[in-house]
Amino acid sequence: MGRNIKEEEEQTSLNGEFKDIIEGEAEEVLVKSPIQSRPASMVLKKARTIIPAHLVAEAISKLNGLDLRWSGPITPNEMQFVEQYVLAKYPEYCNGLVDEEEEEEDILDEIKEKSPRTSSSSSSSTPFNVITSSDLDKTQLEPSRLLDIVNKKSSIQGNFISIPEIQARNRALQHCGLTEDEYLVLFMPNIKEATTMIGESYPFFRGNYYMTIIDEKYDFVRGFVLAKDSKVIVAPENWLDLRIKGSQLSQYFRRKCKYNPKGLFGYPAFVNGTRYSLHWISEAHRNSWHVLLDATSLDFGKDRLMLALHRPDFVLCTVENIHGHLSKITCLLVRKKSFDTSSPSSS
Repeated sequence: MGRNIKEEEEQTSLNGEFKDIIEGEAEEVLVKSPIQSRPASMVLKKARTIIPAHLVAEAISKLNGLDLRWSGPITPNEMQFVEQYVLAKYPEYCNGLVDEEEEEEDILDEIKEKSPRTSSSSSSSTPFNVITSSDLDKTQLEPSRLLDIVNKKSSIQGNFISIPEIQARNRALQHCGLTEDEYLVLFMPNIKEATTMIGESYPFFRGNYYMTIIDEKYDFVRGFVLAKDSKVIVAPENWLDLRIKGSQLSQYFRRKCKYNPKGLFGYPAFVNGTRYSLHWISEAHRNSWHVLLDATSLDFGKDRLMLALHRPDFVLCTVENIHGHLSKITCLLVRKKSFDTSSPSSS
């Protein structure tokens, strides 16, 4: 009996301590970083917090009476304190982009696939472009204008182009550090037309994703993703910062998906004076994502991309037009190895 009273007193003092610490931390943080500043454009219905281990340790260290002896499992009350502490001091970690409904849908889909009644029907409803291997190469593009242009460029007829086109193509490849053997260079009227063609042709379907950090003003892929019943994940630009420990972007690359490739990841190489690492291309590829790199903001004369080591699947860039009235030409570079340019109906 006396032991139970003692435990209740300790529990009451611990809860009071939680409250004092949370109120102090929240008061300090809300002035610097209000929670309302979280990106509102994310696909988020019910946030699922992913708290890195170093933040859990930081929160636990704030509890008086828990010194180096703490090494066992966290109690529910301690976990509640950790969540409140991180929510107050690090609001960016409460932006879990996966909602609970999405997870439930995935679980239901898996159950349906394993069910003997639906096994025959599910095989017929699977998209023709789903790839079962882990290889990103030779993904089938959907019938579209882009596929028609790529087919034409890949044919013998596509080799007969004018000298100005050859010069512009070579400048674009040189600007990106790529070769003609690996990439096709397509000339576009503007960025809108280029992203529209990518959205039309890329095999989005229910079960894969389009994760983007490209400005919404120029990103016309999103509309096609939703029309094809796929998911759009809009990630904040600060996820591209390599200095963030336990990057949420890395966590999203590693997320589980029933299909390979998992989808398309689009991000800008340069934004408002900040040049972002090309490391993200390689990391996305390692985790079965295709990559769209937007390099249109780079200065053609001064900045040069060294993409030979990373090889994104799509590259958007601009080059100077020395022959026409337009000052710049928008180019879309498509990696030949990444996509199967044959017509789906012919296979």
